[in-house]
Amino acid sequence: MCTAITYNTKDHYFGRNLDLEYSYKETVTITPRNYKFNFRKEKAIDSHYAIIGMCYVANDYPLYYDAINEKGVGMAGLNFPTNAFYNEEKNDKNNIAPFEFIPWILSQCANIEEVRNLLKNINIAKINFSDDLPASPLHWIISDKKETITVESTKDGLKVYDNPVGVLTNNPPFDIQMFNLNNYSHLSIEPPKNNFSQNINFDIYSRGMGALGLPGDLSSASRFVKAVFTKMNSLSKDNEEASVSQFFHILGSVEQQRGCVHMGEGKYEITIYSSCCNMDKGIYYYKTYDNSQITAVDMYKEDLSSSKLISYDLIVEEQILMQN
Repeated sequence: MCTAITYNTKDHYFGRNLDLEYSYKETVTITPRNYKFNFRKEKAIDSHYAIIGMCYVANDYPLYYDAINEKGVGMAGLNFPTNAFYNEEKNDKNNIAPFEFIPWILSQCANIEEVRNLLKNINIAKINFSDDLPASPLHWIISDKKETITVESTKDGLKVYDNPVGVLTNNPPFDIQMFNLNNYSHLSIEPPKNNFSQNINFDIYSRGMGALGLPGDLSSASRFVKAVFTKMNSLSKDNEEASVSQFFHILGSVEQQRGCVHMGEGKYEITIYSSCCNMDKGIYYYKTYDNSQITAVDMYKEDLSSSKLISYDLIVEEQILMQN
């Protein structure tokens, strides 16, 4: 399972936790402007916006988990089991495979308005990348510097939701997640007030009691509530270091530790990596489960007019600074 968020200070930030029990040896990969994007059912795109993000490169094709483009549009795919539904091909639509959806959007769109227009004619088609890599059940969060949407392909059709909180987890569907927030409107960053009874005196015996009832378990519904509460109340300075640090702290409030979610056969779901993208500067920051140091890749330090993918292996070993 996973959590994705947006965050704005002086600049605009987009990123996610990837929660799984295994890794595909992901890389931070830059797709330059002249890499040829081949699509299974649509015409290839020879020239496009440059993209940077986390992906698994298979047969020289970037299978992006999350990414931003040089225009400041970010997009991430999150697990959406039992609810995701991919259609058969439709002659009157742009038939896009799930693994092509992020490249299809980020290669062409400079803002959410352009994303919405492209979505009007899209069909998320049931097409596997290969026999070994079947289509994953996903839904997507897409954001620019002004607004965020959630896209879900279900049996009821393609749903495009305004996402005013800038957060996405997994199940249930997004509209239900948003409705569920009504159950937590009483939470506060302030000390609690006695609304129970004026005939009883209550002791405020701890800081943080205004948020009593905030979920702390690792289910996707609970992570959604906690991530929204944490993000909406987060404060930081607006410089780059403080903004990036606070972004990772927000994601850290819903990260998964090894041993807490057993997947069977001795496997445990963990936060494989956390990412934070500066959408204005094109910088991709990340941390991994075993390396809490923040590492960065700047897309503008590469040749973005190239036609070849540029990939950086993740630094996964812990980096400890000895101070004496």
